[in-house]
Amino acid sequence: MSAPVTLLELKAVTKRYATANGANALPVLNGVTLTVTRGDSVAIIGPSGSGKSTLLQIVGTLDRATSGEVLLEGNNLAALDDQQVAAVRNQQIGFVFQAHYLLPQCSVWENVLVPTLAQSISEIRNPKPEPAADRARRLLKRVGLAERLHHRPGQLSGGERQRVAVVRALINQPQLLLADEPTGALDHASATALGQLLVELNREEGVTLIVVTHALELAERMGRVMELKDGRLVQNVKNQ
Repeated sequence: MSAPVTLLELKAVTKRYATANGANALPVLNGVTLTVTRGDSVAIIGPSGSGKSTLLQIVGTLDRATSGEVLLEGNNLAALDDQQVAAVRNQQIGFVFQAHYLLPQCSVWENVLVPTLAQSISEIRNPKPEPAADRARRLLKRVGLAERLHHRPGQLSGGERQRVAVVRALINQPQLLLADEPTGALDHASATALGQLLVELNREEGVTLIVVTHALELAERMGRVMELKDGRLVQNVKNQ
């Protein structure tokens, strides 16, 4: 059996926000360190306001750390220029949020394919093994939405909209899937089904999964549960 390959490393990541009066900066993250291997699944839990979403946004290049390093495949994301960061965000990272953020005027099919519109010349010249259209059909069928391709978001249930959001996040074959409270707006049955789907896709697609959640039922489905306490990540001993 081959040794696990590191995909993501966080090294002493801090985040501070300036206060309104410009005095002392407000600390949110205080030296977060984490190593995630390819194919891993990690849940991050903690009370509201502890910095969970901030941490996920830093990992996903939607925000920058005050100090420390975020390495994706050994590349320091802070050292990339805006164009390079945009390419990483589009091609290597998928996002699922509590709100689905689907375009209401577009069909399920169109929403899923939106991320494929931002392609570089090199990506066009060197297409991925599975064409986007084929991948969209396969994944929509996989999540039970083969008959909903031409429906608009307003014609779907909350659980169906989140499933579309998951497929959209996976369409560009990312290495890392980040989910921020993905079940937070769903009823219990839909939340349970979506949690199971994320676990299955983590395994089937080989995508590394990091989930921020208040839902312990979802967290316990992950391979590891980490807790954000006092700005630092610690292993959740109840879930070792």
